[in-house]
Amino acid sequence: MHDILTEIWQTARRNKLRTTLTGFAVAWGIFMIIVLLGAGNGLINATMKMNSDYLTNSMEVDGGCTTMPYKGMKEGRYIQLNRHDMEATETEFTENVDEVGTCYYTTAIVTNGENYKSIQIAGVTPVHTQIVKTHLICGRFINDIDVKERRKVLVLADSHAKELEPKDYKTLLGKNVKVGDIQFKVVGIYKGNNEGWGNSFSSYTTIKSIYGANTPSIGSIEFTFHGLETDKANDDFEKGYRRRLNGAHQAHPDDKRAIWMWNNYTQSLQMNTGIDIIHTFLWVIGLFTLLSGVVGVSNIMLITVKERTHEFGIRKAIGAKPWSILRLIIIESVIITTIFGYLGMLFGIFANEYMDATLGHEVTDLGVEKITLFVDPTVGLDVCIEATLVMVIAGTIAGLIPAYKASRIRPIEALRAD
Repeated sequence: MHDILTEIWQTARRNKLRTTLTGFAVAWGIFMIIVLLGAGNGLINATMKMNSDYLTNSMEVDGGCTTMPYKGMKEGRYIQLNRHDMEATETEFTENVDEVGTCYYTTAIVTNGENYKSIQIAGVTPVHTQIVKTHLICGRFINDIDVKERRKVLVLADSHAKELEPKDYKTLLGKNVKVGDIQFKVVGIYKGNNEGWGNSFSSYTTIKSIYGANTPSIGSIEFTFHGLETDKANDDFEKGYRRRLNGAHQAHPDDKRAIWMWNNYTQSLQMNTGIDIIHTFLWVIGLFTLLSGVVGVSNIMLITVKERTHEFGIRKAIGAKPWSILRLIIIESVIITTIFGYLGMLFGIFANEYMDATLGHEVTDLGVEKITLFVDPTVGLDVCIEATLVMVIAGTIAGLIPAYKASRIRPIEALRAD
């Protein structure tokens, strides 16, 4: 075995360009599939992270703007949800609807001593934390007693708390801050979604009585549901629910813009479909990249055997067995693909780690929120090893065909070869 390895090393040194090209084809195939899968996983992970913050079987409903004339009324009318819509949701759709809540948004100046910040505050009911997952750092969220007694309580996003109390934002817990000119007690601090962005929260009844007492609008309706397990079931429910609310506001039953609806279940289904498409696309591109590496290795091995035909003829003339020639070429192919495949794997892993350290921490500001486009853009070590093994096996097979032909050639024909 030592003699074979020495001979392969000497052959590689004599044919540096050929060996380099063979190795590059292998390393590039491994490198590209690892980088492509890593980038795809980063995009998929970011999408799943955003979606994981919302309860799948939940829906949010808000008023919109009519786009169709109806009963003598023109399009372009703005719709605001009212308490009758809330009552209809709670009483007429009990077959599917579970818990119902409301959200009322306002913007106010929150002051703590000399520090102040303009903050969007969402007046919510306790069901909100089931629908939009809230990761508390300290304290608690809004509860039923807060809503019933209209308590002036506040749950701050950590980004807001840090600006109101830069030294130690957690010390705000239990303290009073001013929301406009009114004292509110901080009962909780939570980690804002999407790199620090997020609303602060208070009791729905408190915010509505202070900032929306003179308007019939109740803000938006949100609720959890059950029994809607398919696209068709969700679509049928949405149509029936939309017809009911549109009818209450004299809007066309089929006007989808009159009432704005966000169904987290259908959004989740669409996201999963998109993820499957991206994953399949990346694997197809990656496999074609691997295939190009295999073709490159095969071509170079064919050239290698052709160049060494005369040498093989001499070996057979002095008594070399066909198996010894076959073994030599196969081992050479395995060693080259293994070494350069391993290098391609290392560079691919390094590239993914670099993406994770750079793009993985890049935040895109969409105006209303900030999102991370890449989360953990890496692939598992098992995928890296499997891709490398595929290339090694494919490279071995690519070398096996010309090796078999070389081992079967007659000495006299090999010696006549140029």
